[in-house]
Amino acid sequence: MSEVQKKWYVLRAISGKEHKVKEYIDYEIAHTNLGDFVSQVLIPTEKTVQVRNGKKVVKERSYLPGYVLVEVALVGEVAHHLRNVPNVLGFLGGLDNPTPLRLSEVNRILGTVDEMQEVGAEEPTIVYTLGESVKVNYGPFSGFSGIIEEINTEKRKLKVMVKIFGRKTPIELGFMQVEKE
Repeated sequence: MSEVQKKWYVLRAISGKEHKVKEYIDYEIAHTNLGDFVSQVLIPTEKTVQVRNGKKVVKERSYLPGYVLVEVALVGEVAHHLRNVPNVLGFLGGLDNPTPLRLSEVNRILGTVDEMQEVGAEEPTIVYTLGESVKVNYGPFSGFSGIIEEINTEKRKLKVMVKIFGRKTPIELGFMQVEKE
């Protein structure tokens, strides 16, 4: 079969079911002739860093919730087949004529995702300012609120004035031990 021009389209999916849609389409590509028309199925994701119990947890979450990118040649019944995948609401652009993404849009989306993959590996950049009110979320002073007195960005430490038993007490905390109020 001759190689048909494939373009990127956006499938609208039920939010939270993007991975199920991708799994289903990947299965169809492997087990039917859909692989002749569909070359890639992508879910744009980003890595986020959260602090749980004082430990950094890197999670991956959908960058465009409810959307799945598909590189496909819409010939014959292919559009109908993709539209009838479970959890798919349809193509972005309508039923009759789905609008393909411009190459610049695809590169921008994929480029943004690549940057976010790299950024996720580094420390999260949280900007604190002097006099800002923060809440301690880990350690013996968990739950206390205080005001930032000093910031040491090299060591990623803050000196926070916390009121304990009616007295202001300075505490040195890491950036990840506090959250903005």
